[in-house]
Amino acid sequence: MQITGPFSVSTVQDPPYDELEGIALGRATVTKVFDGPLQAKSTVQMLGARTAVPTSAAYVAVERIVGTLEGLEGSFVVTHVGFMSAATGFSLDITIVPDSGTGALKGISGTMAIVNKDGAHTYTLDYTLGETSPG
Repeated sequence: MQITGPFSVSTVQDPPYDELEGIALGRATVTKVFDGPLQAKSTVQMLGARTAVPTSAAYVAVERIVGTLEGLEGSFVVTHVGFMSAATGFSLDITIVPDSGTGALKGISGTMAIVNKDGAHTYTLDYTLGETSPG
C-alpha cells in the first residue's frame, strides 16, 4: 500500500556537544503530527553532523510513530539516514524497523519518504502488513 499526507514539525535543537575545526556534532528532538491516512504523533531523536561547508551535513535518527494507519491502531519505529552535499545533493532513507509494529500494525514493513516544499511537509509511506519474525 502507498499513502500520502501532510505533517507538521516542531524541533528543539540542543547546542553542539562536540566541535572541532568547524565540524559540529549535535542533537535535536523533533515532534511530528501526521494527518491524512496516517493519523499519528511521533517523537524523533536525531544526531547530526554539520561541516564547515554550509552545503554538507548528515544525520541519523530514530522515530516512534503512534496512532492509526488507515484505521488500524498501533505504533512502529523508523530509522532515518540522511546526507547532503553540493556535489551529490540530498539523499534520505527512512525504513521501518523490522518487528517494531505494535497493536494492529504488528508485522508492518516498508519505507517512508518526506518532502519539505516551501515549508509544507508531506510524507509518502509505502508499507505492507504481514507476519512478524519468530521471536
